Amino acid sequence: MQSKVTEIQIIPIKPVDGLVGFASFIFDNSFYFASIGIYTRPKGGYRLTYPTRKTSTNSLPIFHPINKEISSMIEEAVISKYEEIMSGEL
Repeated sequence: MQSKVTEIQIIPIKPVDGLVGFASFIFDNSFYFASIGIYTRPKGGYRLTYPTRKTSTNSLPIFHPINKEISSMIEEAVISKYEEIMSGEL
């Protein structure tokens, strides 16, 4: 079975320190993921960040992809949707 990223929702924001929006999506028709940051890269393009919970000494990940294949698939789908939405706002 091939993994799928569906129902991608993008919330663009006024850029702040490279942060340009937030994303949510459904993964494999089974899991809902939200609060994923979309950041610009210094040399062009975008990257995603996943939510963390801060403790007094650490920052602990709440969730994140555990392999490059899944990470790339999510990144391509979310960034493609973000670019589609932003090109429509011009």
